[in-house]
Amino acid sequence: MNTLTCEQALKICQGALSAARSAQFKPMGVVVLDASGQLMAFVREDGASMFRFDIARGKAWGAVGMGSSSRALAERAKDNPNFFVALAATAEGKFLAQPGAVLIKDASGQILGAAGASGGTGDEDEQICVSGIQAVGLFAG
Repeated sequence: MNTLTCEQALKICQGALSAARSAQFKPMGVVVLDASGQLMAFVREDGASMFRFDIARGKAWGAVGMGSSSRALAERAKDNPNFFVALAATAEGKFLAQPGAVLIKDASGQILGAAGASGGTGDEDEQICVSGIQAVGLFAG
């Protein structure tokens, strides 16, 4: 069984922030969680608001917990809002079904964790997470 390493998690954050700077996005926060939803790394850029951690973690935690990108969860929430409100309450606020987090997978498709970002649009947040994951030779899902 493959696991995500601390070194990989830090490099994912670095790769994501590098992509954010290249694209000239607003200051970002990036979080990486392992497959059990535990924090492996978090980076908040200078100038990023205090909410960046909570939002990025909520997106990533939902993704890894449900085994799906936060974008897919946001789409599912449109058809079943009561379930997702109840899920967020059950998760004590740690679950956020909004675009901006993707699963981290190995070459065989095994879920190793999730990366989430906050600071830009959902598309921008997702884009930098994918860039960070690809920078370490893993796969975004």
